[in-house]
Amino acid sequence: MKIAVIGTGYVGLVTGTCLAETGNDVICVDINEAKVKKMQDGQVPIYEPGLDLLFHRNIAQNRLTFTTDLSAAVKEAQIIFMALPTPPGGDGAADLSYILGAAKDISKLITEYKVIVNKSTVPVGTADKVQAVFKEHTEIEVDVVSNPEFLREGVAVEDFMKPDRVVVGTTSEKAKKLMAELYGPYVRQGNPILFMDERSSELTKYAANSFLATKITFMNEIANLCELVGADVDAVRKGIGSDSRIGKRFLFPGVGYGGSCFPKDVQALVKSADENEYDFAILKSVMDVNEKQKTILVEKVLKYYGNNIQGKHFALWGLAFKPETDDIREAPALYIIDALVKHGATVTVFDPEAMANVKALIGDKVAYAENPYDALQDADALLIVTEWSLFRNPDFDRVESSLKNKIIFDGRNLYDLEKMIDLGYYYNSIGRKQIN
Repeated sequence: MKIAVIGTGYVGLVTGTCLAETGNDVICVDINEAKVKKMQDGQVPIYEPGLDLLFHRNIAQNRLTFTTDLSAAVKEAQIIFMALPTPPGGDGAADLSYILGAAKDISKLITEYKVIVNKSTVPVGTADKVQAVFKEHTEIEVDVVSNPEFLREGVAVEDFMKPDRVVVGTTSEKAKKLMAELYGPYVRQGNPILFMDERSSELTKYAANSFLATKITFMNEIANLCELVGADVDAVRKGIGSDSRIGKRFLFPGVGYGGSCFPKDVQALVKSADENEYDFAILKSVMDVNEKQKTILVEKVLKYYGNNIQGKHFALWGLAFKPETDDIREAPALYIIDALVKHGATVTVFDPEAMANVKALIGDKVAYAENPYDALQDADALLIVTEWSLFRNPDFDRVESSLKNKIIFDGRNLYDLEKMIDLGYYYNSIGRKQIN
């Protein structure tokens, strides 16, 4: 099939590359000429494990191309994916200007039937708005389909190639047939393509992400309570995770959720509820708790130092909002850095992938180390914020020789408590016993 993907951000690039991998001819469109030129030259603009292999293979086999020419892409494509940003506005509502603007541009170019696919995360009713744009600007028949993505950064290629489910919102039998044909190769093991109406599909994405954000936040609240009552959150997590109704995933406590999806999607769903005069109280609490959780490590640091860290120097491991990505959007590390610096401390950071993005955002507000151990040099304490694998089993002799003091504040519960006792560290983690 001939596919166009409008937008080469995280979702668009993964979508386009993975669609090409099953034999489709895919044209990816972006207005950023420099970015398009880099991709044409074989440079992958994002870090995502496994993407580079598929990217280069499909470019080499001429199934994946990149252009700034929207007209050429629209002319060739049977199905046009819109994978454009929907950032939150000042009131929390998703900004649909990129989606509706692209729809208007496409509507002026089409000369025959097309399937227009909303791949972006959009509020309920967006498909109707996009359909209205086409009706206003062309008499050519189009079907607007809602097809939300469920890609986890770090395993996005696997998620696309072997999805748990594919959600397709359409009331058109013609579009349904084309989408079933397109996604058939990805569900050969029997996972479902779930066809539903457009509005239910749009809400499904928000509901899924908001539920997972709620699950994470609930566990963080349990962890905070564990510290007060003397319980061990690891034991509690295993105790409830073994219940099949609850499941083991998304139960690890930490310093809050971040990234491009959960914060934005929870906020947008609350805004959508408000617009329909419904008080989505549980999600409002989720947002409040998560905002506080992002700096809970700083609260632990301040308590240890008697609320005075003026002149202290800290090492910080992990900047990305999660491992296996360079994404720092709403990353807890940024909030932690800001709080430490405001209290008069200095910080040296290390992350295997995200340091360039942080430096572009905050410049020399912190120092940047070339490896985890260099970051520790002469630091008063180490803060662990992202659970990268390389942090899980460090050389504690090197850690000890580099730090001024054997003090670790662990926002991801990476280390065994008994081991930290044996090593003689002051070790403060989330929802577990404090090791003095």
